[in-house]
Amino acid sequence: MRLLYLLNISNPGRLSADSGFTFADLLTPALADAGVDVTVAAPAPAGDARVGFAPVLSPSTKYRARLDPGLDELVNLVRRTRPEVVVANQIEATPAIRAALLEAGTDARIAAYCHYLPFSFTGNSDLELDPSLDDGGLGRSVLLAFAAGLAACDRVLVHSATAASWTTAAADRMGVELAEKLHVVPAPRDECLVRDPADTVPPDGRAVAVYNHRLYAHYGTARFTALARRLTAEAPVELMVMDLFGTRSPERVRLDPSPEQHRDALAALPGVTIASDRGDRVRYRDLLAGAHFGIAPFRPGCPWSMSVVDCQGMGLPVIAPRTGWLAEHIDDDLLFDTDDEAVRIAARLATDSEFYQVHAKRAHASTSDFTPAAVAARYLEAIA
Repeated sequence: MRLLYLLNISNPGRLSADSGFTFADLLTPALADAGVDVTVAAPAPAGDARVGFAPVLSPSTKYRARLDPGLDELVNLVRRTRPEVVVANQIEATPAIRAALLEAGTDARIAAYCHYLPFSFTGNSDLELDPSLDDGGLGRSVLLAFAAGLAACDRVLVHSATAASWTTAAADRMGVELAEKLHVVPAPRDECLVRDPADTVPPDGRAVAVYNHRLYAHYGTARFTALARRLTAEAPVELMVMDLFGTRSPERVRLDPSPEQHRDALAALPGVTIASDRGDRVRYRDLLAGAHFGIAPFRPGCPWSMSVVDCQGMGLPVIAPRTGWLAEHIDDDLLFDTDDEAVRIAARLATDSEFYQVHAKRAHASTSDFTPAAVAARYLEAIA
């Protein structure tokens, strides 16, 4: 099988903070192991030496990635690579990909991975636009582009049962029939971020919690900041907050300055340390190894989180709001509805060694189906 993997990189200045790039870097070698002839079209190469690389420019903004797919470049790329399957990691681009295939004279299948859902659902099943894609009122246009992408695909891949349910519900509302083309394929874990839970040392009355998520406002960082104040004041907990982006470009800061604003607000809190992996995965692993548990993001309708899986693979329990995929994936004992509950769970992890060790083992076990080889097998089954 000749597979063309179209990878949009949203953070070209810090690839380690780009989950789509990490996904491709882990998955494509496993696909090559399975005998697939893979070419990654991206601003930077992903995978190993067996994975082909077709350099393309990175869109300058998240809106260009969704609304300006570059049809001329797509046609030329298809003609050069002659794929049997095209994987699009920006689903809004799939109508343009379909047009490019027609122009290039090929009947390749299109599979799109819904890495990011531009909507969420409330507890009352109301669809809400993602505020991060609603600048200038563009949210509904992006949602319609997402629906057009669903319609143009032969296969639609999502991370989780939660994401499948939401994607189906959104498609139904917009008159798109998904039928048998929707498949759940989880993201691969990073085998370099896997540690035997027997090597996880429980805290001795005081714990270090890590928050290793992007600090965008739409990730619920203001809610996390409010919880951080309470955790450090009311529980035997210190917080390590990851600065995953470092210095962003002026263009990206102008579009959304919230990461810098939230980073500064968190840095001012007592008991909170801002840490950076400086784009080094080994350093990132060492930072996780120095923590005792993780805290999930407060992003509404979270369909999946690579950073949560990073912690769990290292044997770190993760506490989380009871929402979205988090409620599907994380042990019920570690889910909370209120900050009072979150403080109690954190305090118990810090002081109850038996409770901690049980959940360290469960966290590690929850990632066992996410090995790159297992995910590649499910991926190939889905796109066949």
